[in-house]
Amino acid sequence: MSSARKSVPAPRQRDGARRSLFSFVLTLLLIEFLDELVFGVREAAWPLVRDDLRLTYTQVGVILSVPGVVGNLVEPSFGILGDVWHRRALVLAGGVVFAAAMLLVGLSTSFAALLAATILFNPASGAFVGLSQAALMDAAPARREQNMARWALSGTIGNITGPIMLGASLGFGAGWRWPFYATGALASLLVAAAWRQPFETPAADETVRSRTRLADGAREALRALRRREVLRWLLLLEAGDFTQDVLRGFLALYFVDVVGAGEARAALVVVVWTCASLPGELLLLPLLERVRGLSYLRVSISLVLVLFPAFLLAGGFAAKLALLCALGMANAGWYAVLKARLYAELPGRSGTALTLGNVFGVAGSFFPLALGAFAQRFGLGTMMWLLTAGPLVLLAGLFTTQESER
Repeated sequence: MSSARKSVPAPRQRDGARRSLFSFVLTLLLIEFLDELVFGVREAAWPLVRDDLRLTYTQVGVILSVPGVVGNLVEPSFGILGDVWHRRALVLAGGVVFAAAMLLVGLSTSFAALLAATILFNPASGAFVGLSQAALMDAAPARREQNMARWALSGTIGNITGPIMLGASLGFGAGWRWPFYATGALASLLVAAAWRQPFETPAADETVRSRTRLADGAREALRALRRREVLRWLLLLEAGDFTQDVLRGFLALYFVDVVGAGEARAALVVVVWTCASLPGELLLLPLLERVRGLSYLRVSISLVLVLFPAFLLAGGFAAKLALLCALGMANAGWYAVLKARLYAELPGRSGTALTLGNVFGVAGSFFPLALGAFAQRFGLGTMMWLLTAGPLVLLAGLFTTQESER
């Protein structure tokens, strides 16, 4: 009788644990939604920002590159501390600075002011968003690919919402600045939501000083960096970004300056590009239950290597838009599968995986700067062909990778 009474609370406890996990995961996914919402607003707003602040291609390249370099120099310490110190404190502090940076972007009136605000934003995003992703990977290690697919889907929805928010702001005559004020307010609300979440630290030891823990974490990261498979996934993640975030950074400018579309149509292009990836992201979740992630990637990348050159060669706005839709569907899920593989190589060290991604991201952050300078000299249309290097490197790397399930 006594044992029967003891067993009664178990289902309630399981239900409570499931609700707690759902609330935690939902908060993490909303943080990623917000981050990509900001990105979607910014990429669609580039022609307006460029004209308002009188920026050159080179200055746009600097804003796209330098903050990333600074962020990737600062953020490795966040990732290491996220494994061995107070992960929750880092996430909350990052969220507060994230909100402040959005306010400063909206207030920017010059190249220098916008650059400074964006430099502040990048490490804040690393703490707020990056460590939230690490927490998601630790929440269910056996479901990394599926949870990364959910993370990517949340980001895609944010990316879609961003240009729509910008369009609504323009429609009401509020300009490009108010969406940044709004995202700052949303960031404040999510900091309040994250305050109630645990954000457990995998390797915390409260008896050891934080300085010692940071040094031990740094040594562990250096050991991981010497592993061939870890290096492989880090390189492939950078290559996969060429026809995704790097392309998105120049997409609105390409349609305005090369294709000859107006600023409103260019903003629409960014919306269409992002929306086109949504069906692929939705299909990826059930697909990963049946097909191995790397097998899917090999087919997807092969399609992109056909579609992207066709997009660049197509004449006319409508043809380019149609091919861009196909391209957006074809490259869905790249980041989710590749990043999940990196986390799988470092079980229990999600913060270390985040740190190594930041280290490699330093080199990747220079790509937009180099591409912007190339476009300034040789033209934006010519520069776009350089982006085909990404899927070529990615496909070559995947065909030398042994398929395995983790």
